[in-house]
Amino acid sequence: MQNSTWIIGARPFGGALSDVRVSGAIIDAIAPHGERAPAAGDAVIDGAGMLLLPGFVEGHTHLDKTTWGMPWYRNAVGARLVDRIENERVWRAQSGHDAARSSRALALEFLRRGTTRLRTHVDIDTDARLRHLESVLATRDALADVLDMQIVAFPQSGVMKRAGTREWLDAALREGAHVLGALDPAAIDGDPAASLDTTFALATKHGKPIDIHLHEPGELGAFTFDLLLDRVEAHGYQGRVVVSHAFCLGALPDARRGALFERIARDCIGILTTAPASVSVPPFREARASGVTLFGGNDGVRDTWTPFGSPDMLERAMLIAMRYDLRRDDDLAAAFDCVSTEAARACGFERYGLAPGMRADLVLVDAETVAHAVAMRPARRFVMANGVVIPENFSR
Repeated sequence: MQNSTWIIGARPFGGALSDVRVSGAIIDAIAPHGERAPAAGDAVIDGAGMLLLPGFVEGHTHLDKTTWGMPWYRNAVGARLVDRIENERVWRAQSGHDAARSSRALALEFLRRGTTRLRTHVDIDTDARLRHLESVLATRDALADVLDMQIVAFPQSGVMKRAGTREWLDAALREGAHVLGALDPAAIDGDPAASLDTTFALATKHGKPIDIHLHEPGELGAFTFDLLLDRVEAHGYQGRVVVSHAFCLGALPDARRGALFERIARDCIGILTTAPASVSVPPFREARASGVTLFGGNDGVRDTWTPFGSPDMLERAMLIAMRYDLRRDDDLAAAFDCVSTEAARACGFERYGLAPGMRADLVLVDAETVAHAVAMRPARRFVMANGVVIPENFSR
C-alpha cells in the first residue's frame, strides 16, 4: 500500500485546524485536527497553524516572451500597440532570444511561489512559425508532472494581415497547442467578421477552445464583442471562450454594458483582467453580480512590453484588489478567487480546489486569513504540486 503525506494542523482558507491527507496526487481526506492518525511510514508536514490554500492559477501570461533570468532589457519602444509588436519581433530575431530557457526559468519560479496551473500564450507568426511553440512545449513536457500548463496558439501580429498565419495556427493546434488565440479583429485585422470567422473555423476544426485578446476601446470593442457572441451561439461554443482584457467593458454606458454582460453570462464567457492602472477595466462588482466569471493574470512578465509582472499570484491578487478598491476582508478573498477558483473555472482546469478528490496542489503561508495573505504576500512555507513537494530551490 502506498504511503500518504499528511499536513497536520493547518487551517484551510483560515478556518479550523485540520489535517489533510494526500495519497499519490490526490487530496484523500480533510479532517478535524487530531481526528485521524498517520500510519507508520506516512510523511508528516507540520502545518503549524498556518493558512492552507489551493495552488494558485495564472490565467494569462506569455512565457515565450519573458527575459526572466536574463540581463535587464532597456525599453525605449513607442507607445502604440503596433510599435510594441514590431519592436518585439525585431528584438527576438536580432537577440536570438531563447524561449525554451527563459520560459522554463519563469515557469519554475511560478511553481516555487505556489502556482500549479498556468495558461500561456505563445506567438505564432510567419517569421517565427512554430519555433516559440516548440520551445514552450519542451518546458511543458519537462514540468508536466507538477505544472498543469495550457498553451494558446496566439497570432500576435493578427491573422488577416500576414498571409500564411492561418496555416501556421492550424499547424500549431495539430502540434499540441491546447487553445486557439486571436487578437483585435477590427483594430489589428481590419475585418472583424472575416477575422472571427477564420478563428471559429480553425477552433471548430480542431475542437479547441478560444482565448481572444480584445484591446479595442469603447463602442468598437462592444461591436466586436457582439460579433463574437453571435458566433459563440451559432457554433455552440458556450463555455469555451475567454476574452482577455476586454477594456471596452469599462468604458461603455451602463445600459450597453449591462446588455453585454447579460449575453456574456448566458454564453458562459470568461473575462480575463490584469487590472492595469492606465486603461479602463471590466467592472469587478458588476461582472460578479451579473454571473460573469472574471479572473486574473499577469500578461507579460518582464519582457520587451513591460518591466513589470511577477510570478507571485498573491501579488496579482493584491493588484486586482487595489485597482478595484477592494478593502474589506471578503472583497480581498474575492480578489484571491480571481487567481484560484475563478481562473480554474474559466480556463477549464479540472480537479481544482481544496477538497477530497481534488488534485493535491497545496500552499502553506504564514497568514491569519486569505485577506491577510493577499495584502502581505508572505513567503510560501510549503508548496505541493500534483502531490509532489516543491522545495525553494526546485529545478529541472
